[in-house]
Amino acid sequence: MAELDGRVIAIAGAAGGLGPTVARRLANDGATIAATDVNQERLDELGTDLGLPEDRYDGRTVDLLSEDATREWASALVDRFGRVDVLLHLVGGWKGGDPIATTPLSEYEWLHDLLVHTVQHTTRAFYEQLADSDHGRFVLVSSSQAQSPSGTNASYAATKAAAESWTLALADSLKDTNATANIVVINAILTPSMREKNPDKKFPTFTSTDDLAEAIRYVLGDSAAKMNGKRLELHP
Repeated sequence: MAELDGRVIAIAGAAGGLGPTVARRLANDGATIAATDVNQERLDELGTDLGLPEDRYDGRTVDLLSEDATREWASALVDRFGRVDVLLHLVGGWKGGDPIATTPLSEYEWLHDLLVHTVQHTTRAFYEQLADSDHGRFVLVSSSQAQSPSGTNASYAATKAAAESWTLALADSLKDTNATANIVVINAILTPSMREKNPDKKFPTFTSTDDLAEAIRYVLGDSAAKMNGKRLELHP
């Protein structure tokens, strides 16, 4: 019997560069996967690739910028599966490269919606499910920029730092339950498509999707049950 048998895992950002690798790793260990992203076709492809029976996969688009829509997603999953044990936040996006004095603040607003509001909406929507689960987990994938920001990446670094702070506050709010909230930190992600296009290129500061999936799997496991409010760093 696999350790994640019967556990329902909601993945926000499931069809991006990282999501399919993570979903496959967890599904192979018995998890039921509830995936959302912005493109239904990619979610359907993910379901086909995973090859899970109908009662172990749910893939649907959700507007995570709407708190109501996010709560409706959580409610629908509980109606279908009876509970949700894990929430993974894999939503990504980047804008930057300009100095603080000239960077458009519209970039900050866009990143704040994408990287902070989606964390807020999902954790609020799933809070009771995580807190009530014997194996409740929230995992945020973050960037080393949050702790070591550069002058040309201020908006991205600031929004990532805000998402981390929210996650650590969530961890504190869960301290009297069996649930945890933790952060996995990378510098940049090496996706399968990047490796396929550049088979001989060195990526010394990148973390592969396989390694990141293994780290997330560890955090979800029983051996990490007391790991709460921590930053697991997977970068040089």
